[in-house]
Amino acid sequence: MKRRNFIKNTALTTLSASLVSPLVALAENREVTHFESEDLSATSLKDEYDVHFIALGDWGRNGEYDQNEVAKQMGLWAKNNPHDFVVSVGDNFYPKGVVSEHDPLWNYSFENIYTAHSLQCDWYPVLGNHDYHAEPEAQITYSKVSRRWYMPALYYTKQYKLGNNDKLLMLFIDTDPMLHADKKEYVDKQMAWIDEQLKKAGDVKWKMIIGHHPYYTVGPRIKNYDTLTVREKLSPVFKKYNVDVYLSGHDHSLQHLKPEGVTHQFISGAGSELTPVSEGIAYSRFQASDHGFMCFAINNSKISVKAINATGKILYQTELTK
Repeated sequence: MKRRNFIKNTALTTLSASLVSPLVALAENREVTHFESEDLSATSLKDEYDVHFIALGDWGRNGEYDQNEVAKQMGLWAKNNPHDFVVSVGDNFYPKGVVSEHDPLWNYSFENIYTAHSLQCDWYPVLGNHDYHAEPEAQITYSKVSRRWYMPALYYTKQYKLGNNDKLLMLFIDTDPMLHADKKEYVDKQMAWIDEQLKKAGDVKWKMIIGHHPYYTVGPRIKNYDTLTVREKLSPVFKKYNVDVYLSGHDHSLQHLKPEGVTHQFISGAGSELTPVSEGIAYSRFQASDHGFMCFAINNSKISVKAINATGKILYQTELTK
């Protein structure tokens, strides 16, 4: 795999001292159709989709709470199915993030856990609230150390070709500052950036946003401050630009929710410790308090989503079409 060049701060103005350093930046907007290595067995597998990825969240617990079991099943899935990259939806390291790119937790909770050859692909993370307890920028800096961890900034974009003419746009955003009044300047800049990226994406077939905090959930945080605040921030954007998918973690479960509007909410936060879910809520299409991950496969006409538990059982599958 080619080494990734660390992306310097080239586009955002300096943030206040209460935030992390100027490592916040806009990432390059690369177009990729498939993982670039030729030696992964999964690259020889073909299906009708152009882009495939695993989504995992709330996982970094030194292998405990079934993190090891989920990692093993991820490796098997990626080996036996087309697979391009992994998306991490935050709370990557418990209990308080990492202190530097040399923190032992990089080995205890990441490198020595996700060891399958099929998982030595690009990982695209966002930060969760637990990641903010230490040094958030350390997870950016680790991109210079790791051959697979690719976090060029606190928020960034990726684009992928679908067929001959269509595209998938993925915005990786930073939701924890949205919950803190003293981060208003930073949040305003990020919201302006999100608006700009979506405004110029008029010809994009699928729009997907990835953050840590859900804007709807049937987990323990249905009506708490986190969920309601993120909903207030993001709902107008989702509606204005017809965002197809919002993918998050934070609640430690697997969920597919369809509130009013275009946007589908997927929660894949079951990488280790679990939290309960509620049944019988009108906007929920699926919910499970079960260890596991989600798999997404995308082409120019549909998105296939599967929820898979730590034993390899497909708990749920759905298809979005357009």
